[in-house]
Amino acid sequence: MFDSLSKKLTGSFEQLFRKGTLNEADVDSALRDVRMALLEADVALPVVKQFIAGLKEKIVGEKIIATVSPGNMVIKLVHDALVELLGGQTAELNLAVAPPAVILMCGLQGSGKTTSSGKLAKRLREKHGKRVLVASLDVYRPAAQQQLATVAEAAGVACLPIVAEEQPLTITARALQAARTGNHDVLILDTAGRLHIDEALMSELQQVKTLAAPIETLLVADAMTGQDALNVARQFHDAIGVTGLILTRLDGDARGGAALSMRQVTGQPVKFAGIGEKLDEFEPFHPERIASRILDKGDIVSLVERAQEAISGEDADKSAKRMMEGKFDMNDLLQQMRQINKMGGIGSVMSFMPGMGKIKDMMNGQTIDERAIKRQEAIILAMTTAERAKPTLLNASRRRRIANGSGTTVQQVNQLVKQYQQMETMMKQIKKMGMKGMMNPMALKRMFGG
Repeated sequence: MFDSLSKKLTGSFEQLFRKGTLNEADVDSALRDVRMALLEADVALPVVKQFIAGLKEKIVGEKIIATVSPGNMVIKLVHDALVELLGGQTAELNLAVAPPAVILMCGLQGSGKTTSSGKLAKRLREKHGKRVLVASLDVYRPAAQQQLATVAEAAGVACLPIVAEEQPLTITARALQAARTGNHDVLILDTAGRLHIDEALMSELQQVKTLAAPIETLLVADAMTGQDALNVARQFHDAIGVTGLILTRLDGDARGGAALSMRQVTGQPVKFAGIGEKLDEFEPFHPERIASRILDKGDIVSLVERAQEAISGEDADKSAKRMMEGKFDMNDLLQQMRQINKMGGIGSVMSFMPGMGKIKDMMNGQTIDERAIKRQEAIILAMTTAERAKPTLLNASRRRRIANGSGTTVQQVNQLVKQYQQMETMMKQIKKMGMKGMMNPMALKRMFGG
């Protein structure tokens, strides 16, 4: 997400950190780089002009040119400006209305409305305990209504039964009645998309909105739309008045300019982001955290939240107890691998870590092999119960047997054993240090090699 923008912005700031003081020429040069980075990331020109003008005013106003660490001050001001551009604070979904609260989903065809409807319904059911009904108003795209029914089943929510040849306004009225009689808290209406903006689409949307009186009208947009995002957002907002945005495919977007442009042109917040194809790969849009990711500062808060969702409290307590006792065997390693998979894989976990942009550069384009954890899991599962509990039993003949049984090589088995031994050593050091020692920064620096 925002890979290209992040790389160019952080690169433009590198020279500032090498300077003891800054002059106006340095600031102008840095702002030119920021301007080019935003334009190349497909941020709309009017948005870029406004952003740069506001940023320059702040830099001059802060009088940072003669400060002790001007590079850090510039980074902070850019971070704050990005947060403001992205919406400032996290925008909550508004459901403050007598049930059923109606949410109208709109957008171009292929933007991900149907999948986003399912993701939002699943989140409302699991995170907020809401009874959700979804209904498809798309009578034009072949199998569109059946697609929503399939998504709803996977999300564990109710879907309005399909009636052949029924028109959108009739479906809307039936959905409203079904939501009321079924005591549903939320009704999500998945409207039809088009390949481009047209009067027929907008007229239909306006009629549906008048009838449904939604508390939320969410524009679903592909984050890879590019410069056209500005026109799409403006036309939908002018026609029906959106109350929020959902950006899809943020996981695969190298530029991310749509996130900045659409928020600015509509004046409405981005409320959710689709970060993958799975139904649970959907999260609230946090401007502060996104700005930190763009500037390669990581997003530890989101990482912790994802870990809390993936790892039960009981499992965490057991792991902590074994860690403090210095106990660590192959079963513990296997559990850690499975927890990483639950959190989206090693690549997903690393994307939240500070400095990942520099690490990617050091990798010279090499990608993280997500299959490595699967191979390591297969190796551990090929071990006997005794071997998992006591890895010192793993002599050469046993390792050959495990390699054959797991479809791997002896070298890969050896690599896993070496990884285990390193982690076992760390656990023993933790036991020796105790909880009091764990709180000592100098002890931790020695433990992790400074």
